[in-house]
Amino acid sequence: MTAVLVVVVLTLLFAAWVLSIANRLDRLHVRTDAAWAALDAVLARRAVVVRALLNPELSAAASKAEAASRADREQAENELSGLLGALDRSALAPALAFELADAEERVVLARRVHNDAVRDALLLRRRRVVRWLRLAGTAPQPSYFEIAEPAAPSDAVMLKPRPSARVVLTDAKGRVLLFHGFDPARPQELFWFTVGGGVEEGEELRDAAVRETFEETGLKLAPEQLVGPIWRRRAVFSFDGETFDAEEWFFYASVDGGLTVDTSGFNDVEETSISGHRWWSAEELESTEDTVYPVQLAELLPALTQDWDGQTRPVR
Repeated sequence: MTAVLVVVVLTLLFAAWVLSIANRLDRLHVRTDAAWAALDAVLARRAVVVRALLNPELSAAASKAEAASRADREQAENELSGLLGALDRSALAPALAFELADAEERVVLARRVHNDAVRDALLLRRRRVVRWLRLAGTAPQPSYFEIAEPAAPSDAVMLKPRPSARVVLTDAKGRVLLFHGFDPARPQELFWFTVGGGVEEGEELRDAAVRETFEETGLKLAPEQLVGPIWRRRAVFSFDGETFDAEEWFFYASVDGGLTVDTSGFNDVEETSISGHRWWSAEELESTEDTVYPVQLAELLPALTQDWDGQTRPVR
């Protein structure tokens, strides 16, 4: 009887613990939904203020951002931010300039609150008990909203162009090599990304892809081993206090034999901001709660074994 009673008590305690986690996860999902609604509202307010400037180009960009789908919203909002960064605010009426600065400040704050909520939800969803017992249910996985932030809300958003060459490197099993890293300014927001990096001045894309692959993995590829560029991704992001307008060109390469990844070629920034690496299958990418860039990698990875048709396609 004592053993049965112990089992019953432990079972009840476990059930109560699981229920508390489920309730907390539900509250976090509600929090992320509320944070997105608040962010959406302040973005809409910014669009209203922008249209009050009576600038046709800015008005068109604001309307485009408002009408964009969730998947395209980041790029549209960042395009609007880029145009606002080039705006001569000294020519605006003081009241209108104040309204614009206030709207931008609210966007910055709402974006941070939203991403904090997403971070907390993702951390809990990654716990084993949540994944094993499927406590998240049918709730969609929340995602960060990557919109450029000025150094101060009233400052112009200065976007630094950053062309980069990336390589979707797969092994004999069709798994892709990804690095795990973070922005030093926001170390709590971890994400996975492909091999590659910025193109140096005067460097060709294919040469940059070969160089980056060797520096980051120790693998020396011949330029003709790269297929592509197969994809092109535009993104605006902040890294270590700087805001970049990134244009990423993706090549594809496969290593049939085993590859022992050698990261001794990392530069100082990579040494401090990359925490690990691993090979991912499409199924693992599809089921993971982790943040992966490009977002469509799980969807597009299986088709890479087919012959490339010569077209460079946009990806998110």
